[in-house]
Amino acid sequence: MLERLVRAGVDVPISDTRRAGVAAAALARGAAIINDVSGLGDPAMVDVVAASEGGLVISHLRGEPATMQEDRVRGSLRRGRRGARARVEIAVRAGIDRSRIVVDPGIGGKDAEQSAALTLSAADLEAATGCPVLIGASRKSFLGALTGRPVEERREASVVAALAAAEAGAAVLRVHDVRATVEALRLVAELRAAYTRVRGEARA
Repeated sequence: MLERLVRAGVDVPISDTRRAGVAAAALARGAAIINDVSGLGDPAMVDVVAASEGGLVISHLRGEPATMQEDRVRGSLRRGRRGARARVEIAVRAGIDRSRIVVDPGIGGKDAEQSAALTLSAADLEAATGCPVLIGASRKSFLGALTGRPVEERREASVVAALAAAEAGAAVLRVHDVRATVEALRLVAELRAAYTRVRGEARA
């Protein structure tokens, strides 16, 4: 399927996998970025990506997907920074240039309060790792906990979370409602530009 999409000219840059073998096959078939949701749980992942020209998204995952939300860990932001830094250094030592790495704090793999805090953690994570940060808050369960809305009614909350993440320094946003999010980001940029122009005129 990936090969057919690439041949058709469809821009599909990311392969989402925890397994090095799947990543190798995806890169060979045209994937440009491997999104490793396990945070290098497969030790062979770094060598696979290093041997390619692809990028690597390193996500923070506590435990396994089935159990990752069971235990609340104190100091999760600090632990997350340390964990992200350690994983990035593993990738760099394997030969992956830091410019090819993006860090994902793993929103949704924590409890609601931790996920809410991580939505605004991009600047801290970038400072700790030297890598741009991806925030994927769209439709996550913590938004449901905060708003009381089921997943199919979290569009507005998802857009607000994306705006907040961008304001906090996120370089990449993973979203479901692409058009609404892009329009919101553009509107904020236009509002800022208008404010800057009017303020400059007032001072002239």
